[in-house]
Amino acid sequence: MQLHEYQQYDATGLAELIRRREVSRENVLEAAFTAIETLNPILHAVVRTRFEKALKESRDVSDDALFSGVPTLSKDLLMGLAGEPLAFGSAALSQWCPKEDALLIQRSRAAGLVIVGQTATPELGLMGITEPKAFPHPVNPWRAGYSPGGSSGGAAVAVASGIVPLALAGDGGGSIRIPASYCGLFGFKPTRGRVPLAPGHSEVWQGAVIEHAVTRSVRDSAALLEQVNGLAPSGPYPVHRETGYVAALAAPPKRLRIAVSLGDPLSRGLGTQLNPEINAAVDKAAAALTDMGHEVEWCDPPVDGEALADSYLTLYLGHLAADLRWISQQTGVPVRRLAIEPATRAIGRLGGKLLAQDYELAKRYWHVAAEQMSHFHQRFDALVMPVTADAAPKIGELYPSAARERLMSVLAVPGASSLALKAGLLKRLAVDALGRTPFTQLANLTGQPAMSVPLHTAANGLPVGVQIVGRFGEDKQLLQLAAALELQDVWQHQLPRQAFRS
Repeated sequence: MQLHEYQQYDATGLAELIRRREVSRENVLEAAFTAIETLNPILHAVVRTRFEKALKESRDVSDDALFSGVPTLSKDLLMGLAGEPLAFGSAALSQWCPKEDALLIQRSRAAGLVIVGQTATPELGLMGITEPKAFPHPVNPWRAGYSPGGSSGGAAVAVASGIVPLALAGDGGGSIRIPASYCGLFGFKPTRGRVPLAPGHSEVWQGAVIEHAVTRSVRDSAALLEQVNGLAPSGPYPVHRETGYVAALAAPPKRLRIAVSLGDPLSRGLGTQLNPEINAAVDKAAAALTDMGHEVEWCDPPVDGEALADSYLTLYLGHLAADLRWISQQTGVPVRRLAIEPATRAIGRLGGKLLAQDYELAKRYWHVAAEQMSHFHQRFDALVMPVTADAAPKIGELYPSAARERLMSVLAVPGASSLALKAGLLKRLAVDALGRTPFTQLANLTGQPAMSVPLHTAANGLPVGVQIVGRFGEDKQLLQLAAALELQDVWQHQLPRQAFRS
């Protein structure tokens, strides 16, 4: 199988070719290896490969497995492969290896996917860009010098460039939807608890994090979710395994009541500037949904955006402080000596100064927002919003400058972290971290399913996704709506699958 032939298919299409014996699993894997060897030196999507192991594992794939030996990539974060490095994008964990496979890895393999490598992520998955100091920075395949977003940036580059047809990804505050938007892909974040994080973790970021994938097609996303969903014995959420995700795509969605918003409540107080291209993308989505016969109305989500940002960042800070302690325990290196980035160290120090009552009050607001959105969804089936305030930024544009890193290093001085919190640094962090991406955290905090649908291309040639948020637990309805939009737009034929444009 030639590389250009391989790149024409999504995962479902490749699996059908393998089942019909038009190509062999080895042929498909060799094409994936060629794609990595050809494109990765330019795009830097993959941080490590496992070609020999992948070939061996492909021979054990069941003939009845849904994906029949199709290659994929896992993320260098949380998705442990037993006895193999998992660095979380950090030099501090470069030699660390988990003792067992993550449940998502186990279920993906049972579904017939073969893992050929791991994709780049920012250090500890903390940023909406993928620019770790320990690894090369992934390049958006649509345009040289531009970011694919994060934290699943490497995964998005790998799929958009045609290295693999789908890649496993995770989302704690938009980390599937943001890179999907920047790279012209379909990115689906399932309902909280739908995909367990066991065995290494029962939950991450108090349940804000959930894993799934970035894909070229809706059917791949639905097919994978059907295979990997369902509770784990150690999981905190009793979400039982469901079927029917793929079958739901065959039927047109019923007439839905859909709210459309530019997300103003979520960006309030963050200095967000909405690019007109984003307005155009949302307008395009509203028009398409109206033409499909849905009842569309402009209406903002009924939440306090500033309180939401503060509560999200409070949990973010607290969890990072705990994560650094965990890394210290795993590596035997004191926290103060860990090989971590200045921004990570500074944010961790801030998190270590939070009071337990501040942490608890922040978590309580998540429940307030969830209740507000529950009432909202008594009126509306779905909410259309921006994914981000602009198309992809240039690489380096959003990473802390050298001057900001020097300022952050001051937080290492005893007492400085406490003073910084009292001086309102949490608010400054909110503006810096969320000013460009304030629209995706809502679904993580409330646990709702949400997706980025690639419906628009900006004048500079960069993709722009539109976010659609669904009612809690209504993953099938959201996927069904995405499939109907996909039929209208056929976005998967527009990908820059062989080289980026300058």
